[in-house]
Amino acid sequence: MNVKLYYIHDPMCSWCWGYRPVWHALLQHLPASISVEYVAGGLAPDSTSPMPIAQRQMIESHWHTIENKLGTRFNYDFWTDNIPRRSTYNACRAAISADKQVCQKAMIDVIQQGYYLRALNPSDLEVLIGLAKEISMMQPELELDIAQFIVDISSAETEKELTRQIRLARQLSQQGFPSLVLEINGIQQQIPVDYSNYQQTLAEIVAAIKKRC
Repeated sequence: MNVKLYYIHDPMCSWCWGYRPVWHALLQHLPASISVEYVAGGLAPDSTSPMPIAQRQMIESHWHTIENKLGTRFNYDFWTDNIPRRSTYNACRAAISADKQVCQKAMIDVIQQGYYLRALNPSDLEVLIGLAKEISMMQPELELDIAQFIVDISSAETEKELTRQIRLARQLSQQGFPSLVLEINGIQQQIPVDYSNYQQTLAEIVAAIKKRC
């Protein structure tokens, strides 16, 4: 039996940040027979324009909602320390580029922590390269080649892969980020995202697999 769990996300999605602790717990408890594929859905395309005030206020209100519902920490200095842009594709490219060196999870983690806890702006390439360098320094066992990462993040190959993942995300789910889709022998089904309990999600995955056996 071929079983895969798709995790549809964006490194700069605030609800993905809120889901992070439960997602990590789920990963630790998934049966080894289930492969996991991250799909960068591309929340917002490239833009050099400052984010409109109304949009800034809307996104900041989302942060407060997530904080109140889930207890997730946010650093609101981001809104005064940066010129925010509605642009997440560079962060997706960074995750894809790191994945080529088997460092995707570390890259997503450092982007999320940089954005939401340190008020850095992952829309900027220089910020993403700086975060990659932090991985190289703090987690040398991952052997992230910074020179190769810098080449990959702007490469045509990475752009092609981002396009593929965005298309795949839209094919798999219309429920936004984060989303979970389980594929069993080529048959796909949506798995509800539980922001507070990995056990419920795990139980649904196990039940779905048993049903297909």
